[in-house]
Amino acid sequence: MSKVTIIFERIIMQMIVVVACCALFLCGCSNPLSNNDATNNAADNGSNNAADNGLNNAADNGSNNATDNSEKNSQGASVDDWKQMKKTGEMELEFANQFRVDYYDDYDLITIADKEKYLLIPENRSTPNNLEKDVTPIKMPLQNMYVVSSASMDLFRELDALDFVKMTGTKSADWSIDSIRKMVDSGKILYGGKYSAPDYEMILKNKCDFALESTMIFHNPKVKEELESFGIPVMVERLSYESEPLGRAEWIKLFGLLTGKNEIADAYMDDCSRRYDAVLNKVSKNIDSDVPKKDSSNSQNSRPKVAFFYISSNGYVNIRKPGDYITKMIEIAGGSYAFCDVVLEEENALSTMNLQMESFYEKAIDADIIIYNSTIDGEIETVEQLLAKSPLLKDFKAVKNHNAWCTGKNMFQETTGTIGMIEDLYRVINGEDETELKYLHKLRD
Repeated sequence: MSKVTIIFERIIMQMIVVVACCALFLCGCSNPLSNNDATNNAADNGSNNAADNGLNNAADNGSNNATDNSEKNSQGASVDDWKQMKKTGEMELEFANQFRVDYYDDYDLITIADKEKYLLIPENRSTPNNLEKDVTPIKMPLQNMYVVSSASMDLFRELDALDFVKMTGTKSADWSIDSIRKMVDSGKILYGGKYSAPDYEMILKNKCDFALESTMIFHNPKVKEELESFGIPVMVERLSYESEPLGRAEWIKLFGLLTGKNEIADAYMDDCSRRYDAVLNKVSKNIDSDVPKKDSSNSQNSRPKVAFFYISSNGYVNIRKPGDYITKMIEIAGGSYAFCDVVLEEENALSTMNLQMESFYEKAIDADIIIYNSTIDGEIETVEQLLAKSPLLKDFKAVKNHNAWCTGKNMFQETTGTIGMIEDLYRVINGEDETELKYLHKLRD
């Protein structure tokens, strides 16, 4: 119903009241309605009509905020006006650049990738009036999350906040993190379906109040729309878009905010920063230069050359793109990435690219260290298994010098292990003690 129609109805109603009062007065009825009674009755009818019209308009516009505010107002509680609120501070971030948090007194405004915005609404508070339409309100506290992003789950584990997670998008068999797999096996965390095919019945039955997705959801936008149609706020994390390795780990601060675990998050990042600085200082002493130093070609040339890759079933060699967070970790640890000067054939959001074996051979044959990425086709333990993937690798300097390595399958799911991986890389690249490695192991001859 349009605003014009509502105004027209109100005018008609007022005219009816006037005519009725005049008629009663002229006829001299024995028990006429007083002006006040007539006005009150008309007002009551008008209020009911206005209320019905208001509900219809709210439904048409999808304005849940208006409904919440009217409920609060009817109870006599004040509702904040967003237009009048001032920024009072912001979250301190050292490494992450894909999200930010601005504080507005008791409210926290989250912005992701300079696009999606979310406002955390404190308990016993309502959504502020005049909140922009592009801001998604999230009512706190959260209790039944659907965390589809597997890289995020480890950060919730580190926060001791897995009790806030009711459902995951990864099956038990696909978890390499024991504590999470056990919770899925026991039913404490339910498998709610993968990102492209969530179990909507389960999600609604378990009163899901928040969904955390990876960017894979953008390949199935209808799923996101469907979840939002149920009133479930959907946040899309951008961990994989962080260029700094510890930028991925620093998302723990955002998840700490969502779960009230801010102190744990801050303590974890303080420890990461301390260990990160320790590695930088040791590398700086080893090569007598600052690290990383992008404009120092001599410094880079003096560093051990490292190739990080896996070989696909069709014979292509998959490498990390120059500038990817894995390549940054190699540089931070004192290495020089073997494919740092590879020209990208096309720009896309992928962090990896394929090379023909000939190109890979040319770039990596003289690498001091080669690291096989086990994420896709599983871990390997021996040089023989490596050569089975391509006999050409026997010509490589690293293979001849017994300096071929493999990652553990848990490396990519354990986001909190980023600093541990940097420390492992430092030990391997600089020939230090290998007995305490957690994410890398040397291939046996």
